[in-house]
Amino acid sequence: MIFMDLKDIRLTTIIVIIALLIIGLYALTEVNYFSYKNIVEPPEINSSVVIIPSIGVHERINNVSISQGVYIDDMSCLPTKGDVVLFGHRTLQGSPFLRLDALKKDDIVSLEWPGIGEVNYTVKGSKIVPGTYDGLVLNESHESGDIHNQELYLITCHPIGSAAERLIVTADLNSTAFLNETIIQENPHADWAWYITFGFLALGLVVSYFTPAEERKIILAVVIAITIVLIYFCIFPVSSQIWADQLGWLNSLMGIN
Repeated sequence: MIFMDLKDIRLTTIIVIIALLIIGLYALTEVNYFSYKNIVEPPEINSSVVIIPSIGVHERINNVSISQGVYIDDMSCLPTKGDVVLFGHRTLQGSPFLRLDALKKDDIVSLEWPGIGEVNYTVKGSKIVPGTYDGLVLNESHESGDIHNQELYLITCHPIGSAAERLIVTADLNSTAFLNETIIQENPHADWAWYITFGFLALGLVVSYFTPAEERKIILAVVIAITIVLIYFCIFPVSSQIWADQLGWLNSLMGIN
């Protein structure tokens, strides 16, 4: 039978079920993040995109929250109007800046920005600062259109999974061009929600396979139930901000940022 008296279930099986539920919650956050991008345009900024070919970044920019991807800070200027500041997570919520520390001098960062065009920056360096750092000084708005002496700051947590420090990558604006509308419309992560869902299912099946036979059905039932929920949100996603808010306590408990 699938359902058993709780006292008959091994402690190890209970721990496995709890672990699957926690993994499922994080998978649910990521599923909604990637699925929601397929149906909703970020407000106000109208699908601006940051592209970093050397580390595989192709992410929309929003002005709502870092939990919705790459976030443009309130103190930031628009590209070609002054310094630009972008924040992104290294873990969860799409992990857009996961490999930000792999950027090297002279790597190119491009912003495709409707109403402005393609704005290209060249990486010049990076630094690690305390999490409380507030020493970033931005150039004032360049109303004259002079693109010289304008910088882009890409900021994320450091080390991975911790908010103890910040990694700041700095790049100089070097050129502008016409907007690449093809890139604006692309979504290379369109199917990632499904990859995560079936990845969870595969993991769950492996775990159930190695579970003692008398309790295997319980694990399998949990895995199938969570997978059905993930499939539902692949098709009918809600804002990942909702799940980020709900999982804040769990992130704190597990030391994830």
